[in-house]
This record gives sequence, C-alpha cells and structure tokens, in this order.
Amino acid sequence: MANAIHEEVDQNYRAFQAHLPQLLATHRGKFALMRESTIVEFFDTARDAYVAGRKLFATDQLFSIQEVVDATPINLGFLSYATSRGKV
Repeated sequence: MANAIHEEVDQNYRAFQAHLPQLLATHRGKFALMRESTIVEFFDTARDAYVAGRKLFATDQLFSIQEVVDATPINLGFLSYATSRGKV
C-alpha cells in the first residue's frame, strides 16, 4: 500500500507542476485535492481538502493535496497519509 501511495503522490505532483503557471492566475492560495493526475476540487484550507479526500476516496485513501503558490509546492498528500491515524 505504501508504494501505491508514493506512486499516486508522485504522479499528482508532476501533473500539478505542469499546470502550476495557469493555476496561479486562477486559484492562487487555494489547496488542490488531486487523484490520478487530476485536480478534483479546490479548497480554502488544507484541512478542508484533506477531509474531502478522506470522504471521496474512503476505499483506498489514494489522493494528494497541493497548495497553489509561487514557491516550490509542498506535497501535502503524503503528509495527510502520514498523519491519518492522528489528528490534523
């Protein structure tokens, strides 16, 4: 399972990076919930994106979250997975 999560996160990160210039113009400061290299939805907070991801993908929890910012994006998807047994 850990390998599948890493693959999902890496795949989503590459897709996010490719679209970042366009996203900055329309969704700066938002958090993108991603699955299978596709942005599912944008949220105002990482927590909102995480909660939605847990609900939408309850079966396998394969998703990631990226913040739309100028700096190098931080991969929050793996962080979400790593903290899924605790509180976010």
